[in-house]
Amino acid sequence: MNDTPVEIKLPSNLFAGKTAIVTGASRGVGRATAMRLAEAGANVVVNYLKESEKANNVVALCKEKGVDAIAVQGDVSQWHDARSLAHAAVDKFGRIDLVVLNAGIWEGSPIEDMTEEVWNKVMNTNLKAAWAMTKACVPAMKKQDSGSIVLVSSTAGQRGEANFSNYAASKGGQISFTKALACELAPKIRVNCVAPGWIETAMVRPVFEDAAYKQSVINSIPLRRMARTDDIALSICFLLSDWSRHTTGEILNVNGGAVLCG
Repeated sequence: MNDTPVEIKLPSNLFAGKTAIVTGASRGVGRATAMRLAEAGANVVVNYLKESEKANNVVALCKEKGVDAIAVQGDVSQWHDARSLAHAAVDKFGRIDLVVLNAGIWEGSPIEDMTEEVWNKVMNTNLKAAWAMTKACVPAMKKQDSGSIVLVSSTAGQRGEANFSNYAASKGGQISFTKALACELAPKIRVNCVAPGWIETAMVRPVFEDAAYKQSVINSIPLRRMARTDDIALSICFLLSDWSRHTTGEILNVNGGAVLCG
């Protein structure tokens, strides 16, 4: 797994004075995004489900960048936990400006073998959590002059994915949810979405134990590499920032050219 940051530094005042919540931030894309937000001046709320040690490590790394950060445990697919996370952010920092809806899982099976438990688990973690966190955070965000939300979807939500129909449905739902919210929450709050392809993360590592399969995946990507977590984090920060101040309801494809969507 390659978590090496891209050799680009964000301006330290890009998010100065703002508070960001990142769900699923103890590892992978969430971790990389939390660290980039801190680099750019935001105070960060690091949400995690189980891995407290890893979450606390992310908090420490954020603080090294001169901002404040806290770790908050919670299953954000549950309304009570999502609401508690939003309250923790406001109690600590007095505001919520930026929200990254990154918590997600990738688990599936052929449709005739898929259990109700697996269907619900993926839909709840990937889609219901997006609803719960948005509902929990929007009241505080509306008190600011502006705010920005970014959902982390997938190419699977655009083209489908055989044997992962539940995952594809959840990610497609995130895309539609993004577009609906962009209209509903304008003009104060912008809502956008990134749709990554393959990323080098722990979530996909097991399928790449077959070196030949991994190479076939890389060969299918026009840029001939998988994304680093930091590639996605930088794209998220672009959508959160005033660099994209006239962009809302957009689905930003970050897949090396593997899926070309209009």
